[in-house]
Amino acid sequence: MSEATVALAPWIAVQRTSLLAQRGHAWLLQGPSGLGQYALGLEMVRAWLCDAPTEQGACGQCGSCHAIDVRTHADLCVLMPEVQMMALGWPLSEKAQADIDDKKRKPSREIRVEAMRDAVEFSQRTSARGKGKAVLVYPAEQMNHVTANALLKTLEEPPGDVRFVLASEAAHQLLPTIRSRCLGHTMVWPAEADSLAWLQDQGLARDAAASFLRAAGGRPEDALALAQSGRSPQAWSALPQAVARGDVTALGDWAPAQVIDALQKLCHDLLAASVGAAPRYFAQADLPKTPPLGALTRWSRALAKAARTADHPFNTGLMLEALVAQARNTLHSKH
Repeated sequence: MSEATVALAPWIAVQRTSLLAQRGHAWLLQGPSGLGQYALGLEMVRAWLCDAPTEQGACGQCGSCHAIDVRTHADLCVLMPEVQMMALGWPLSEKAQADIDDKKRKPSREIRVEAMRDAVEFSQRTSARGKGKAVLVYPAEQMNHVTANALLKTLEEPPGDVRFVLASEAAHQLLPTIRSRCLGHTMVWPAEADSLAWLQDQGLARDAAASFLRAAGGRPEDALALAQSGRSPQAWSALPQAVARGDVTALGDWAPAQVIDALQKLCHDLLAASVGAAPRYFAQADLPKTPPLGALTRWSRALAKAARTADHPFNTGLMLEALVAQARNTLHSKH
């Protein structure tokens, strides 16, 4: 999902105006996924580097804005896991691209220390366009300790004309010393009506928008990603009963991490139902009968454990079968 193809959400625009009115060399944008950390972070660096910025942000017309649009701005350094760099159209370093092209390794799922060292060197160079420099880190929690410590040294003694935006979907995983050196901003959670209106502006029918927004727990960007993944609202609604039957085909084309996420949402809603609370991700009518609280608690712990190794399954097919069997046994448990 490219930001060029998705209209800027109004709640992001409001936050952009607020943050640009404040001063600071390093910002930490924090909150759960789907609230627009990357979009807001990019808007901030666009405005900082723009030749003719306004209180509302970058002009969108100047050479600087164009250079960011085509991913060639000399004064912007973007730090992301390589898989996300490639998905969002940001170029990798020549060496990283050559290694991946030559099949020496796969694109990294974390922010590599080599990229951070390049960013430190970048921050010490003179600005090419004379408007200062900017470093955008997303998602910041994907730095390992070595990478984070390399960034920390630059945050502690920043060169005079460089500013940082760290955008995170799990800020609690960042080093406390990094968090303390940034101005913090907690992402605004948009009203349901605003989220639905924005999703419809992206081309979703109102009923589909409402279904995907519920499936995403009220987070609009996650809802849009679900809609664009080829899932249907009907398939999501049918998922709880399919899992209760032990039907693996309902999840057949999902990656293990997606399956675990969906099962965690189902487990959450059943835990909520067991204490009389409303479900968050599924409609009440779609849920199977609530099993005993003890069984749900054990299932929740097991899913959390499985999530830690979801990106490295020994055998995806066997893992899916095991997850669905575990879910079915939980949903039919008597104790």
